[in-house]
Amino acid sequence: MQKFDAIRPFYDSEVNEALQNVIHHPMMKALMNFSFPEVEDEVWKEQLKKTHSIRDFQCNFIYQSVQKILEKSSEGLTTSGFEHLEKNTSYLFISNHRDILLDTTLLNAALFEHGFVMTASAIGDNLVKKTFLSILAKLNRNFLVLRGLTPREMLQSSKLLSEYIRQLLLHENRSVWIAQREGRTKDGNDATNPGVLKMLGMASDETNLMNYFKKIKIVPVSISYEYDPTDVLKMPQLMAEANNEIYIKEKNEDFMTILSGVMGQKKRIHIHVGKVLDSEIDTIAAENDNGNKQIQALAQVIDDAILTNYKLWPTNYIAYDIVNKTNAYSHLYTENEKSLFERRLEMRIDHDNPIALEGFLAMYANPVVNKLKYTHAN
Repeated sequence: MQKFDAIRPFYDSEVNEALQNVIHHPMMKALMNFSFPEVEDEVWKEQLKKTHSIRDFQCNFIYQSVQKILEKSSEGLTTSGFEHLEKNTSYLFISNHRDILLDTTLLNAALFEHGFVMTASAIGDNLVKKTFLSILAKLNRNFLVLRGLTPREMLQSSKLLSEYIRQLLLHENRSVWIAQREGRTKDGNDATNPGVLKMLGMASDETNLMNYFKKIKIVPVSISYEYDPTDVLKMPQLMAEANNEIYIKEKNEDFMTILSGVMGQKKRIHIHVGKVLDSEIDTIAAENDNGNKQIQALAQVIDDAILTNYKLWPTNYIAYDIVNKTNAYSHLYTENEKSLFERRLEMRIDHDNPIALEGFLAMYANPVVNKLKYTHAN
């Protein structure tokens, strides 16, 4: 299928050569020394030379890297909902998006531990401009979402992407991870962009689009970090938006964000995988025959699932209470947790800058607001 060559990850037949090409790269050494601190370089180099598939690379190397990241920068990962999945079945995981690399890497570690099919994952090509990162992404079964295109190229690119996702799910029995919107949530409001669903639907050969969405088994995923390790890095963009300015990224900003996400303190992390959307899609099809309205309704169903199952942490309740000058949730956190959060706020945000302060607090408080809205509505 040469058609997908521009965006696909490596085939297993290409993995060994790719590894040989980067085995002496300083970033590979850094990654391996971090993941296997007790091991001599020659030992992991020998192991890499014997690696011939993405699965081997992920299970024997990347899984260890994830364990080290969790050990050094978190208080552990908990999961729920995996009992709803079936073995040897491919799913389309649509997830809220907080961290460039970890959201999908942690989901894959959990899928691996539970014995399920791991995912091929969408990643923006802007994040893998450096050759080493591009190779590492393809070794981790990432496929590229091309950014910065003209409207016409965008249409072609979306069509190719949707066909590739269809190919993975329906013909290769490979699960797929995709974020519910382009870019990470900067303000704590997780919302599905209907454009993502329209793109996915481009590959449908069904007369009724909703039948296609049933066929590809959509599973909403909620991931929540007690502390967002990149919270302060999201501020410049929020500030620019508040001042109606166009935000221009610094040259190495994405790379720095990836590093901060990986190594920054996250405390506890929780991933919930929802149930496959099935009867919900039947209801949408029965109530609407307008394609656009169906897409809007599906986006809403995905949002409902992600928000309902989003795990709120003490940090969320503390921020909510600070913003609303209340003690409504003080029974859900300790004084110590509150002073830690306030210290983080002091260290990271200039208090003479009300917009930054407001943005930082909103990022943590909004998940509580959204959950309240949702529970009241239902």
